[in-house]
Amino acid sequence: MPLPPPPRAADRDERVADVVCVGETMAVLSPPDTGPLAEQSLLSMAVGGAESNVACGLAGLGRRAAWLSRVGDDPFGRRVLAELTARGVDVSAVETDPARPTGVYFKDPAPDPGSGPGHTRTYYYRGGSAASAMGPDLAHHPALRRARIVHLSGVAAALSDSCARLLETLLAGRDDRASPGPLVSFDVNHRPALWRHERHERHERHESHERHERHEGADAARTLLALARAADIVFVGRDEAEELWGTARPDDIAELLAPAPAVVVKDAEHGATSYTGGLRTFVPSLPTKVVEPVGAGDAFAAGFLTGVLEDRDERSRLRLGHLAAAAALRTRDDVPVMPSRTETDRCLALDEDVWAATARR
Repeated sequence: MPLPPPPRAADRDERVADVVCVGETMAVLSPPDTGPLAEQSLLSMAVGGAESNVACGLAGLGRRAAWLSRVGDDPFGRRVLAELTARGVDVSAVETDPARPTGVYFKDPAPDPGSGPGHTRTYYYRGGSAASAMGPDLAHHPALRRARIVHLSGVAAALSDSCARLLETLLAGRDDRASPGPLVSFDVNHRPALWRHERHERHERHESHERHERHEGADAARTLLALARAADIVFVGRDEAEELWGTARPDDIAELLAPAPAVVVKDAEHGATSYTGGLRTFVPSLPTKVVEPVGAGDAFAAGFLTGVLEDRDERSRLRLGHLAAAAALRTRDDVPVMPSRTETDRCLALDEDVWAATARR
């Protein structure tokens, strides 16, 4: 699984990126405190999207990252572009759609009685968005050919048929993993509600709800499995693998996702296990007070991919993932302030026993 060399600009003014992340980013509206959304009179606005969260995390860790997508010609789209730019992400290849809107989602902190700390429900309003019009033609964009890594997620696969074809082109459409070109990283990122919404109009109105639910589950499981198997690096949560494919043990998940060369199975507060080159590496998570879990998986991917770009060993890649994820768990923002490289270098230098003892606290 060779990593392409650092990209070189054809001329002095051309911008290039180590990693190009492809997917939808939305305006995020959330309460200023932990009260239920229905009881709020004021909301704050930020931006968030699985793939751009990864791009921001990479930029925060000192890597060159770009985001490739579409936004509406509206205030939300302008906010997305301005905020990602401020975080150091290259958005020069993003297309503005004059007719379709930028997607929006709302956060509802602890909306259910008895829900635990850090529980947040999200409500998405992204149907017919500008990003949902992305299609397979985008796979030929020069920014993707110049990258060392292209990062994708299962969220985009559920946005629309054309988005699904884009991911199939970038992943399953490759002729040969060994041929020159960027590595392709894929986070399974299963969003059941998004699959239900997008697939609803594909079924006849008289179809029973139970049959509809079964079809949605099979559709997501089949599509995401095929995409994951075609990637070079796969990120998947142990819980989502169990929900999608009925496979709960990390070793079995890695076997299921073969022939993907590198598989990383995340198991929340317990740790993460990577499988690459026939080797199995487990690193426990660090203890972290959870303010909100949204964005932690994206931050983990950013940390791990930083380790890949820096040619670090597998244990260090997983540690970087944990350090970035912990930063996300400690904030209500989708994109956290990443730990300084001084801090990450100190943590990467810890011997295994000290790291494990810290993780057991």
